[in-house]
Amino acid sequence: MSKFFHNPKAQYILRKLGWVPVFAFFVDHVYSVASVNGRSMQPTFNPDSNKLRHDIVLLNRWAIAWRKYEIGDVVTLWSPFDPDLLITKRIIALEGDTVITLPPYPDKLVNVPKGYCWVEGDENFHSKDSNSFGPVPLGLINAKVTHIIWPLSRFGKVPIITRPGRVFYGVSNFSVVGNIV
Repeated sequence: MSKFFHNPKAQYILRKLGWVPVFAFFVDHVYSVASVNGRSMQPTFNPDSNKLRHDIVLLNRWAIAWRKYEIGDVVTLWSPFDPDLLITKRIIALEGDTVITLPPYPDKLVNVPKGYCWVEGDENFHSKDSNSFGPVPLGLINAKVTHIIWPLSRFGKVPIITRPGRVFYGVSNFSVVGNIV
């Protein structure tokens, strides 16, 4: 057995294997890449509707650990309906904000409770989002999507988009006089 550890090839392999936990930690807790499928985030991702090509994005997991996300950021999160499904949505509102919802949500207004956020796809007609399942616990957020890395023609930072006409920031217990269109 001691001959094995004195073999130069074995030492080389053992030194390389020592980096596996570091790499695994980096991918699980710092940065990784993922493919974005579907139409719910068009035109931000997959704008050409080609089902054979998917955008590949950079995921910042460290930002979630430190809660470095804000309204307008795109995040990946575990689906409230299927815990095995990772979905990509944009944060529209955070705790304490009031959102004017879209169909099929039953209420016109929602006050986002403490520890929750409101997420939506950029393409409202092809998205299962908070308008379908309501506010989402912040603990379901998995990563912040920061950059598109493929295709190279679209390489760059993911744009931050807000919806100020539909969200009353920092307004809870909001009461409305008149009709909401």
